[in-house]
Amino acid sequence: MRALWAVVLSCVGCAGLQPRLVDASVQKPSNVAVYFTVDTRGGEPVPGLTAEQFHIYEDDKLVSPYESKQTILNPEVAAKHYTLLLVDMSGSVTKSGGLPALQEAVNAFTSRVAQYQETAVYAFDGRNDIFQLRNFAPGAANVNLSSFSTQDPSTNLNGAAIKAMELLDKHLEKSPVPLRFGTLVVFTDGTDHAARATHEQLMGWVRAVPFDLFVIGVGAEISEPELHELGRSGTALSRDPSTVGQQFDAIATRIEGYSKRFYLLSYCSPARAGDHLLKVQPFLSDGRTGEVTYPFNANGFGPNCDPNRKPAFDIKKPRAAVQAP
Repeated sequence: MRALWAVVLSCVGCAGLQPRLVDASVQKPSNVAVYFTVDTRGGEPVPGLTAEQFHIYEDDKLVSPYESKQTILNPEVAAKHYTLLLVDMSGSVTKSGGLPALQEAVNAFTSRVAQYQETAVYAFDGRNDIFQLRNFAPGAANVNLSSFSTQDPSTNLNGAAIKAMELLDKHLEKSPVPLRFGTLVVFTDGTDHAARATHEQLMGWVRAVPFDLFVIGVGAEISEPELHELGRSGTALSRDPSTVGQQFDAIATRIEGYSKRFYLLSYCSPARAGDHLLKVQPFLSDGRTGEVTYPFNANGFGPNCDPNRKPAFDIKKPRAAVQAP
């Protein structure tokens, strides 16, 4: 049975939290699962909630947790998150004396993000292509930036970012799970000099791709307006090269927070026929709450539901991870 389209409605009277529905699954005998994020109204992610911290309502009637057997499933059964880090290795980077600090920052970043996502690292200089230093894989693994041979000291920032977006988009399309989320993080110490792609071409890709885009810019030559445009999901910019580690850490913190704010809540519906409106309310001990809603049809529902069953999300085009408000 195919679920109705998901909708997210504002909660009148609720305050403090802003959960957002990503997708939902409905399947017989009576399994309902919702995949959503939880943030504060101020935009901070809310990690670590347990199944007991969610109230489930059907048609505004509270569903008993004993009847629903509600549980939080490991999101990895249905969703994967991928981060591609694109590193500027143009002459201004490799000849500046800052490569050891950049090396440390890159490895700290990948080690931290790899706890929650599969990561890949690519490098670029003035050439037309980007070059793999680490393919997408789970778990932390150091990359050796000094193994990259800079053959064109120019900076092909626009063209490299387009190549990286194209590569990440294709990788997401091949992912075996129904829900695929991508993040591109670009590090640069300057602006595009190679002119292999125009700013307009770059922005066309930025507007089209369905994933998050962050930029780390460190150096005297960075163009903050241009990097803010590319990093539509967030930027960490500084003209002081000694802060490169801090800027990488700032973006890693953002990605880590976004990763922890996803929840896959599964339960057994007591409904046995007809159309219904599901409402899920997370609540904190300080009284803050919010809600997501989802309409579903229960025709043919019956007993013997196992809430630990893998949800039946549809295979869909990759999407952007839902951003904080």
